[in-house]
Amino acid sequence: MAGSTHTVTNQAPPLAGYDVFSTDRALVAAVERHLEPGLHEEALAELSGLGRSCGSVQVLEWGAQANTNPPVLRTHDRYGHRVDEVDFHPAWHRLLGKGVSAGLTGAWTRPGGHVRRAAGFLLWTQAEAGNGCPLSMTHAAVPALRTDPALAAEWEPRLTAQVYDRELRPAHLKAGVLFGMGMTEKQGGSDVRAGTTSARPLAEDGTYELTGHKWFCSAPMSDGFLVLAQAPGGLTCFLVPRVLADGTRNVFLIQRLKDKLGNRSNASAEVEFAGTWARRVGEEGRGVRTIIGMVAATRLDCVLGSAGLMRQAVAQAVHHCAHREAFGGKLIDKPLMRNVLADLAIESEAATTLGLRLAAAYDDGSERERALLRLAVPAAKYWVTKRCAPVAVEAAECLGGNGYVEESGLPRLVRESPLNSIWEGAGNVQALDVLRALGREPLALDAYLTEVGLARGADHRLDAAIRDLLTELADLEAAEGRARRLVERLALVLQGSLLVRYAPPEVADAFCASRLGGDGGAAFGTLPPTLGLESVVERARPVA
Repeated sequence: MAGSTHTVTNQAPPLAGYDVFSTDRALVAAVERHLEPGLHEEALAELSGLGRSCGSVQVLEWGAQANTNPPVLRTHDRYGHRVDEVDFHPAWHRLLGKGVSAGLTGAWTRPGGHVRRAAGFLLWTQAEAGNGCPLSMTHAAVPALRTDPALAAEWEPRLTAQVYDRELRPAHLKAGVLFGMGMTEKQGGSDVRAGTTSARPLAEDGTYELTGHKWFCSAPMSDGFLVLAQAPGGLTCFLVPRVLADGTRNVFLIQRLKDKLGNRSNASAEVEFAGTWARRVGEEGRGVRTIIGMVAATRLDCVLGSAGLMRQAVAQAVHHCAHREAFGGKLIDKPLMRNVLADLAIESEAATTLGLRLAAAYDDGSERERALLRLAVPAAKYWVTKRCAPVAVEAAECLGGNGYVEESGLPRLVRESPLNSIWEGAGNVQALDVLRALGREPLALDAYLTEVGLARGADHRLDAAIRDLLTELADLEAAEGRARRLVERLALVLQGSLLVRYAPPEVADAFCASRLGGDGGAAFGTLPPTLGLESVVERARPVA
């Protein structure tokens, strides 16, 4: 029985039992904008169902359980046989099963699939971000495999199936499979061309034996992996099945699981290959070109994952402040707190709007849209993922001491927030990739300028930012030292253009004033006080 001094008052109720999709006005608007009208009813109903799952008490509990009980490596069975298996908490399997059944690996097989899947991925990240890794890898493996029509015909139906089969069995006996990826090695890191894993051709055409290691192997419990190794003709992409067609285990030696800052529910491993059977994907010596489609897709997922984390952090902060009272009123009504919440909400909406626009470019598939993706994906990956950590930290601060306590969920978001900036190429890798696109692919810059030009004349601060950007782009000699500055401007101008065209005027005005016009500080909560901040905050409020 509670003591008389422990009556609980002035605490926000749990943010649970609500539709995470339908209460995210920016996300709903983006889905409606980028899908054909004939798909609206079906897609909105589907995403609302997923949103209710994301916000349910049960799924939120699964997320907490999966995070609290990280995977465990089991190298041998009781008899001493090498098994190299990863054991997960049951909650992990429930989450991953729901993600697969929701179509989060099936974007390539239905109309508007990338927009629908992007929205779903953004939602599901908010339940527990860890299981996003195998969902992302499996989704992203499709473009790489399509460089080999025979492999694609064999594997793609299982990759895109809405069936989660956790058993390690030959892939041809499974209705659905998961994929992982292994690129980096101890001595090379992001410089994948420095890899030393060797690939020796076998008698059967297109098959090889791998010897070497991978310092980071994503989702080691998967059914197959795309890896890079040095073949006689140079760096080449290979498909490594976990179980061979005859039912025997491939040589896939898991040395240890990484002990990570965040992403605790997910397994990342160091693996060794020692006579490991593999099938070549694409031509010898063209490994990077073959796997780059997978990398681009996972980089967009880093943008979407960060947007999801930001959205959940902002939702928690706004929800708390709408219920918590201090100094004679609700926190949400205090002008200074309102400024902080509005600033966070603008950052979140800009990330969501950009992520869904890039997903729509995948659905379009035209030459212009593919060119836009070549420049916009690394720029967005650079900028949006870097904004995630400060958003999560500031949102935790909005809850005060409550936000520093594990039970609030904010510490998990804070730990998760740097991940997407590091994975799939950290900031410098993205910045250099943008420079390569600018130097080698003029269509990419043309597509970008066409896109941002659609908003010219609507906001003088955006117009000035476009002019300044053109000045920066006019001189790319010795640009590497200022690459981050350039990529940041590319991302901000693109976000500004999208918000000016699609967001409510008060959201676009606040973004352009603070991010493009210089009327804002280095910390959140420094927006010009004359803007319509109350409506910005209300737009971001999750209605439970």
